Amino acid sequence: MAPKLKERETFVCLLLHCLIINHFVSRLQMIEQEIGDLLQTRGREFGVTTGRRRRCGWLDLILVRYAHMVNGFSAIALTKLDILDTLPEIKVGVAYKVDGQPLPSFPANMDVLTRVSVDYKTLPGWCCSTETARSFEELPPQAQNYIGFIEDFLQVPVKWVGVGKSRESMIKLF
Repeated sequence: MAPKLKERETFVCLLLHCLIINHFVSRLQMIEQEIGDLLQTRGREFGVTTGRRRRCGWLDLILVRYAHMVNGFSAIALTKLDILDTLPEIKVGVAYKVDGQPLPSFPANMDVLTRVSVDYKTLPGWCCSTETARSFEELPPQAQNYIGFIEDFLQVPVKWVGVGKSRESMIKLF
């Protein structure tokens, strides 16, 4: 059960999932190398201290739902939507399985976690730039649907969407 909040809290969620724990990464059916490299390059995903390339994968909504259960945040800030602009389709992790059996929630046991396989939902991409959008209505319909899918799955509203590097590139939804 999440702690009771006196004020609203927001969870920041990268739309490309960069994982550093190598064993877990290998078990999460990482993106095809070509797409992973594209996301890593477009998103400039390098370790700050080491400069090492981060391995990128699809957004894992089971993990985000678990973070919500533990922390009880009231809204989400989605960042790096623009990194997905060139993809014809986008996958989102929506369920975990172990030995072919669905898991009801994020596993608390590391031994179970290392055996997880992820089920993905494939959504259509938008294949156009979102970098100049300054309101939700200016985003392509497929990007709006992607954001809506995340909200519906998590039952948490998205308050901000990042479409670029500058401060002005953060779209406030409410």
